Amino acid sequence: MQRRTLIQTAIAGLAASALPAAFAQGAWPTGKAITYLVPFPAGGTTDVLGRLISQKLGMVLGTSVVIDNRGGAGGSVGSEIASRAAPDGYTLLGGTISSHAINVSLYPKIGYDPVKSFAPVTLIGTNPVVLVVNAASPYKTLKDVLEASKAKAGGLSSASAGTGTSQHLSLELLAFKSGVKFTHVPYKGSGPAIQDVIGGQVDMMFDTTVVAAPHIQSGKLRAIAVTSAKRLASLPEVPTIAESGLQGLTDFEVVSWQAIFVPAGTPAPIVDRLHKEIRTILAQPEMQEKMKGFGMEPADMTTAQIAAFQKAEVEKWAQVIKAAGVKVE
Repeated sequence: MQRRTLIQTAIAGLAASALPAAFAQGAWPTGKAITYLVPFPAGGTTDVLGRLISQKLGMVLGTSVVIDNRGGAGGSVGSEIASRAAPDGYTLLGGTISSHAINVSLYPKIGYDPVKSFAPVTLIGTNPVVLVVNAASPYKTLKDVLEASKAKAGGLSSASAGTGTSQHLSLELLAFKSGVKFTHVPYKGSGPAIQDVIGGQVDMMFDTTVVAAPHIQSGKLRAIAVTSAKRLASLPEVPTIAESGLQGLTDFEVVSWQAIFVPAGTPAPIVDRLHKEIRTILAQPEMQEKMKGFGMEPADMTTAQIAAFQKAEVEKWAQVIKAAGVKVE
């Protein structure tokens, strides 16, 4: 109930996140509104985190921070828009493992370079992915899922937030390592995708704990396994995929991540100020509690460390995509 309330409160905070701060330290730097561009529809992980952060950031910077959802192509559409924005500190982008590590290897052409087109500001945190099915589903273990998919023409259907997202690649990695086929059903964001799993229109879905945990807790979804190397404190009863002991899956691990970027060329003093203020916000006990309640592991990296981490992720997923033969649908 607590996680569901946190999510609902965050989503409902659009109006609050757009209000000017009356008790600010000073305008940023002229009082013009900041656009926090979320390259996914409302209701997903990136959107929820963006609303939580923007509400507090606006108060600190003394200006409005307005969420702008621009979903499509696994985060590529909104990211391209952000890459073309003026590098003046008035456009922030909620970047993810999809938009800033995966898509460059997945799509034949995207309108930005995930590394060269942006400057990293903050790594918000990492978030393992959980495999879920409808609460009324007959599948209770990973073995059940794999056996059912083998027996069904085309395999079980699995929703995702879009082609190339961590949800999609978790599925492709499972298919590649297990040798079992599935039918991928891409959506334009986690929100509509998980609703169709809840409604029974799709057999299953990999999604981040930020989105899935409230539905697991409410009894609408059943958690089958998590993709992290170890069990999660927030879902201690849910085994890891590696724990299944099934052939080919003993080293299975996928961890999603969330970050904030600005267009390349944004002056260093602005990047440094944003990094400092957002890190301070994320370090607040209230925010730490909310993130852990979502199943996220908070991160604390310098901008240089984030850049190195991102480059390594780009290389890692390029290898996975090539090995699994993932194609854009």
